Amino acid sequence: MKKLKKVLLILGGLLLLLAIAIAIFINSLKPDYSGKKLLEGLQSEVNVYFDAYGIPHIYADNEKDALKALGYVHAQDRLWQMELLRRVAKGRIAEVFGKDFIKTDKFFLSMGIDDQSAQTVANLDKNSETAMMARAYLDGINEFIKNGPTPIEFYLTGIDKEPFSIEDVYNAVGYMAFSFAMAHKTDPLLTSMRDKLGEEYMRELAINSDTSTVWIKNYHGIRTDSLGTDITASVTAALKNLPVPLFEGSNSWVVSPEKTKNGKVIFANDPHIGFAQPSVWYEAHVVTPTYEKYGYHLAGVPFPLLGHDRNLAYGLTMFENDDIDFYYEETNPSDSTQYKTVDGWKTYEYVTKNIKVKDGEDVSFTFKKSQHGPIMNDIADQISGERPVAMSWIYTKPKNEVLDALYGLSHATNLEEFKSALPKIHAPGLNVMYGDAKGNVGWWATAKLYQMPDSVSTKFILDGTSGKEEPLRYLDFSENPSAVNPPWHYVYSANNQPDSISGMLYPGYYLPENRAKRIEQLLDAKDDWDKESFSEMILDVTSPVNTDLVTELIKLFDVSHLTKEQLVLVDSLKNWNGEYTLNSTSPTLYHRSEYFMVKNTMEDELGTEMFNAFLDTHVFKRQIAWGAKMDAGKWWDNVNTKDVVETRKDIVMKSFADAWQSLVEDLGPDPSQWTWDKVHTLEHQHPFGQVESLRKYFNVGPFPVEGTREVINNLSFPYDSTGYYKVSSGPSTRRIVDFSDVENSISILPTGQSGNPFSKHYKDQAEMYVQGKFRKMMMNKQEIQETAESVLTFTKK
Repeated sequence: MKKLKKVLLILGGLLLLLAIAIAIFINSLKPDYSGKKLLEGLQSEVNVYFDAYGIPHIYADNEKDALKALGYVHAQDRLWQMELLRRVAKGRIAEVFGKDFIKTDKFFLSMGIDDQSAQTVANLDKNSETAMMARAYLDGINEFIKNGPTPIEFYLTGIDKEPFSIEDVYNAVGYMAFSFAMAHKTDPLLTSMRDKLGEEYMRELAINSDTSTVWIKNYHGIRTDSLGTDITASVTAALKNLPVPLFEGSNSWVVSPEKTKNGKVIFANDPHIGFAQPSVWYEAHVVTPTYEKYGYHLAGVPFPLLGHDRNLAYGLTMFENDDIDFYYEETNPSDSTQYKTVDGWKTYEYVTKNIKVKDGEDVSFTFKKSQHGPIMNDIADQISGERPVAMSWIYTKPKNEVLDALYGLSHATNLEEFKSALPKIHAPGLNVMYGDAKGNVGWWATAKLYQMPDSVSTKFILDGTSGKEEPLRYLDFSENPSAVNPPWHYVYSANNQPDSISGMLYPGYYLPENRAKRIEQLLDAKDDWDKESFSEMILDVTSPVNTDLVTELIKLFDVSHLTKEQLVLVDSLKNWNGEYTLNSTSPTLYHRSEYFMVKNTMEDELGTEMFNAFLDTHVFKRQIAWGAKMDAGKWWDNVNTKDVVETRKDIVMKSFADAWQSLVEDLGPDPSQWTWDKVHTLEHQHPFGQVESLRKYFNVGPFPVEGTREVINNLSFPYDSTGYYKVSSGPSTRRIVDFSDVENSISILPTGQSGNPFSKHYKDQAEMYVQGKFRKMMMNKQEIQETAESVLTFTKK
């Protein structure tokens, strides 16, 4: 017995020591928000005050020192995120996660982002302000890599920490540029749809610019095969489970002094990006004697993409212009190394890349490039057919000055300086929003736009052999759509169609008018806006377009075929105001019915694979309201019912019946229980959260959440057959800057400032976010110092 007790005591002691060791190890992995650290190359001391939400307020005597400190504190909270983001363009994701990501690495290596980054850096002026400040920031990151604790994800994956270089900065920006594009999901698919179904079907799709929709107004002052489907499927497969989020859309509006209560500009911006943990933006307030900016940083990028100071504020939405074109090439039947051009046969360029694979052999692959770009057939195994298709992407063509543009935007002190940086953004296409303390408001669509021949639609795969479907010219930046201080006293963007550009409607993948219509409706109705009313507007969950569609379609209902329960819910739907609140049942019934309506209208013609691919495009979003209002058309008839020609009314009634039956099966027979909170949820997923045993430690949520697709509070989700709407993207921050009280401007992040799961700031904003709350973006030094949670001081090494 004594021996047993002794053994138990020893075991207990060992377990206690193990627990203590684990606790010490975990504690060692936390970010350091206080104390003193040596930082090589500093000219003088830098103080970093962390506020209650872990946001650093960096005070330095010069900007290089400030950027070094920024790099260090950014890395200690987000090094894992930085690591993943820089790996995407370099084709190094399989090295971390294994063979399932080989196709992802192949795809991104073929895009040429990494090659273009290397070329840009080789030609970079090393003594430019952009380069020097970027190096200072990278020095801070690399100091943390050298001397700071290793994030837990590096231990779990077994990868080593490696120094960051300026190529990594350009690669991060390049990935952002690619994720803004939509053509890779759309053009090949639409080509296959046209080849399969014919032109009459395509005329009934919302492919081209809609002349009846809400436009952003300018103001300047005074053949049938499956190739297209295969390409779309290959891109979708490459992007599936990508461990960094995609950029999706956005809202922004800026109101002139004439429409505000206090006579000063008010600015709002909420970029829509795929939800992930950590969330996209890292907030930092940087102050030197000559520079100040409260900014939002992409992982590994030194200059903020969103920001404000006491003089001006700026933000971004997606332009949604078409900057990727696909071309059919023709290989020489006598020499497979050549392809046809208007000037005769040219030789393909052959590119070989190597991919390292975790727990597997390296993979070497070779792909061809034509004058237009990489041949997609060589990149994705699932692409069938002999006809080569090349992808031409504007990002990899002109000189890359995007980093210079970001430096210029973040260092501008007035409207003219700000505007002068904009032409350097050739891609991605961005709506850049602006407001300042002097009362100016502005919107510019920035991108290197080009004019195509009048008869050419870039929404389909083009002919690469004739020379007749090539760009005619690049537009000068002055021809891009814009509005500065318009007489209606506000500017806005909701990714919708911009007005004409050089006498033409520029092709793009613009989102439907839903959010734009609501923004205009609210802004036009009020001339005494303040921070509080802006806060309500940015959380608005009302869709006037969806209620208009309900009013239109409900007229087709044959009430004699409805039960009493169905009549009650239809009546409720008829009187629905379009709000998406948690306890409402109308949104649930509407979206189930909408899904089945699109399915019953289109899947019979397209087939399951093509239909599911179509659901992932912006054309689908535009098609919902536009197509449903057509009285007659080819799509309504079910081609599988040979002896019957279905009408719109038939499809509407069948879709309602299908939706009702599915809701009974999923949520029970009591319609009062079909509330929005049961089907619309948000979970912020960390790459390790896909492992069920790790989910609760790395993921944040799930939470029931208000909002829906294409309302101002745009909490979007993919459509599929499940009928459950797991939110995949939405506001990556909600920012409101009021120049009548700039030091009390407000914001929120979806989860928290830190990407370190052991930090108290990993998810301390998550519940505030879903509840629609805000926190202050602090700028007053005395207040910052008095309320700081901790202070970290960097001194010369």
